[in-house]
Amino acid sequence: MSGNGFGHTFRFTTFGESHGPAIGCVIDGVPPLLALSEADIQPWLDQRKPGQNRFTTQRQEADQVRILSGVFDGVTTGTSIGLLIENTDQRSKDYGDIKDTYRPGHADWVYEQKYGIRDYRGGGRSSARETAMRVAAGAVARVILDSLAPGIAIRGAMVQMGPHAIDPGRWDWDQRQANPFWCPDAETVPVWEKFLDGVRKAGSSTGGVVEVTASGVPVGLGAPVYDKLDADLAKAMMSINAVKGVEIGAGFLAASLSGEDNADEMRMGPDGRVQFLSNNAGGILGGLSTGQDVVLRLAVKPTSSILIPKKSVDRHGNDIEVITKGRHDPCVAIRAVPVAEAMMAVTLADHLLRHRAQCGLSLT
Repeated sequence: MSGNGFGHTFRFTTFGESHGPAIGCVIDGVPPLLALSEADIQPWLDQRKPGQNRFTTQRQEADQVRILSGVFDGVTTGTSIGLLIENTDQRSKDYGDIKDTYRPGHADWVYEQKYGIRDYRGGGRSSARETAMRVAAGAVARVILDSLAPGIAIRGAMVQMGPHAIDPGRWDWDQRQANPFWCPDAETVPVWEKFLDGVRKAGSSTGGVVEVTASGVPVGLGAPVYDKLDADLAKAMMSINAVKGVEIGAGFLAASLSGEDNADEMRMGPDGRVQFLSNNAGGILGGLSTGQDVVLRLAVKPTSSILIPKKSVDRHGNDIEVITKGRHDPCVAIRAVPVAEAMMAVTLADHLLRHRAQCGLSLT
C-alpha cells in the first residue's frame, strides 16, 4: 500500500492498524538541536484520545506515546524520529459478525476489491485510530514552528453539528475547552448536548463542520502553481477520515460575491506595513500566505457505524442488512478538531522549512 506519508521537507509516515498491537510514525526533516520529549507530544494526544465523555467512543486508550529514535540528551539529532503508541483496548470480537459483510459508508468493499484482502477489525488501516499519529506528528511540527516562527498560533473549533450552527457573533476562543465539543459559542453548547444525546440514544450519528485558524503566519509560505499553500492544506484536511469537503476563507460563499466585494483591499498601516481590510482569501493569495490569519473549514460526514439497519451485500453476493456493533463516535467531527489542528501544523512546518531552504528565514 502506497500513500502512507505526507509532506516534503518535513515528512511523516504512519503505520499500524486499529486493532493491531500498536500504531506509530516516522518523521523526517526535523532540524537538529530542538528540545523534544514525550511531554511535548502527550498533551496534544490527550485532546484527541477516545473515551473522555459520553459524546465520544467509549474505547479506552491512554494513547501514551514513546519516542524511539531521533532524540538524544533531550534534543533532536536531525535523524528520523520514531514514535509509537501501543493499542491496549482492542475488542476485535465486536467485528466478528461483519467479517464477510461490507458496511455501508465504509471502505470495506473498495479495499477488498483493490487489495483482495481487508482487515475487518475496526477497518484496519482505514480506521480513524491512525489519526493519533497525525496528532503526534503535529506536536513535533509545533516545536519546529515555535523555534523558527514563534508567533504562529493554531486553534480549531467546531462551528456546526448536524443542522445546528453557532452564532459567529458570540465567538469566544476561551470557551473551546470549557465544553466537550470544542464549541466557541457557550449558548450553543446545551443545544448540541440535547441534539447529540438524542442522536446517540437512537443509535444514529451526525456530521459537523470544523474551523481551523492559524494566526501569526509569516508572509510568503507556499509555492505557486502545484505546491500552493492552500492546495496542500486542502489535501491535508481531505486526507482526514470522514472529511468530505474543505473551504478556505470565504470558500463557496465567494461564488456568490461580486469582484469588488470579494477583493481584499489594502492600505498602508501606521507602522509602514501593508494592511488588508478583509480576509475573504483566508490568508492565502496565489498560493502564498499573506500574513493574515489562515482560515479554513472542513465538513465531516456522520459516522458510518450505526445501530440502525442499513441495506448492503456480503462477500458471497447476498443482499443483507447491516448493524454495526462496537464503540463508535456519534459525531466524529468532535475529535476531528485536534486532528485538523495537527494537519495545519505539519503543513505549515513543511512550507516553513521549504521557505528557509530557498529563501532563508527572512520572514515578515
